[in-house]
Amino acid sequence: MKSDLHKVLHPIAGRPMLMHLLASLDALAPARTVVVVGSGREQLEKALAGRSAELVVQEPQLGTGHAVQQAEAALTGFEGDVLILYGDVPFVSGETMRRLIERLHGPDRPAAASLGFRPADPGAYGRILADADGQIAKMVEYKDASAEERAVDLCNSGLLAVRSEDLFPLLRRVTNDNAAGEYYLPDIVMLAAQDGRTSAVIETSAEEVAGINSRGELAEQELAWQQRRRARAMADGATLVAPETVWFSHDTMLGRDVTIEPNVWFGPGVTVEDGVVIHGFSHLEGAYVASGAEVGPYARLRPGAELGRKSKVGNFVEVKKARLGEGAKANHLTYLGDAEIGAGANIGAGTITCNYDGFFKYKTEIGAGAFIGSNSALVAPVKIGDGAIVGAGSVITRDVGADDLALARGTQSARTGWAAKFRSTMQAQKKSG
Repeated sequence: MKSDLHKVLHPIAGRPMLMHLLASLDALAPARTVVVVGSGREQLEKALAGRSAELVVQEPQLGTGHAVQQAEAALTGFEGDVLILYGDVPFVSGETMRRLIERLHGPDRPAAASLGFRPADPGAYGRILADADGQIAKMVEYKDASAEERAVDLCNSGLLAVRSEDLFPLLRRVTNDNAAGEYYLPDIVMLAAQDGRTSAVIETSAEEVAGINSRGELAEQELAWQQRRRARAMADGATLVAPETVWFSHDTMLGRDVTIEPNVWFGPGVTVEDGVVIHGFSHLEGAYVASGAEVGPYARLRPGAELGRKSKVGNFVEVKKARLGEGAKANHLTYLGDAEIGAGANIGAGTITCNYDGFFKYKTEIGAGAFIGSNSALVAPVKIGDGAIVGAGSVITRDVGADDLALARGTQSARTGWAAKFRSTMQAQKKSG
């Protein structure tokens, strides 16, 4: 990746690739989860904080078999199935993981169950030679394969299911007598065969086991994920006017009859209820949008934004940690931060809630049906009562009572003919200069 960030922490759809994998794994409710890491342990420890996963270090890195061996101490006393996954292969589904374990417990009781795939270009993947029933005759790394073996298109993803009682005794017999001088995990299949035990392969799509080893592959998988999510959004009843321009997060929730115009970006933590319209070039993150609301164009909803039913946030409006009640409107050029805005309130263009004094944040409360005139600054903490009116251009520093009118601006005065005299004087100076 050529990055200071650990490879498996690079995000797709706003979630690190490792977390995509662990989320799928959670569906199986594993008794233990062990994450084997080479370099970058501190980053992984931070990312895994709060999860019931044990981190172990592989140092030096001597191959996939050697990596799995590092988990032996963490699995002391464990009796069950061991599922071996890869943090840079993030989109293996829980269903495929389950199928792999079920195959391990098939009638023929294989020593190991392997996950294979058939890519359009087998390239340098390891090959699996198997019969029509999936019984494995041989697994071989590409570097060690013959020309005939390289012609086989069934490739090894590296994912395995093995019983704990078999895994580590077999790993202790693996050698590094190969072209790369590494301890290969798939060698346990052939070692089991020497003991008279067969192993089996099941297949999945190449897309599901795509590995990510570069920025280019990361971008390819981001695009592939987005394409799948866009298709699902439309299948579930949302209208995407230009699907290829809408970008979702891993946890975006959309209701039915939602309309999303071009160039909309969803960050993590967004829920959109039925019948919402999101106009073009809007950016939403950590926001909740209730049914019938309207967002944008060019709106930004930041974490903590909550839009009530049939509310409206319009052109160049930013909302952060603020809740708009039912039917409330902020149509133009406004910042609403740390605020509670009542039902039916109208926020005029250029209004700002001044929520930060350089040290602390403060709250603004605007009552139901209140009207805030354009270009007003509400200096928090401050309360505007129900039905109150704030005159345009006001700087409000004290609470305003219900149904009151608040004006806070200088008195306007006029000097008749002053502008004409000024221009005449200045033009004369310019000519003489």
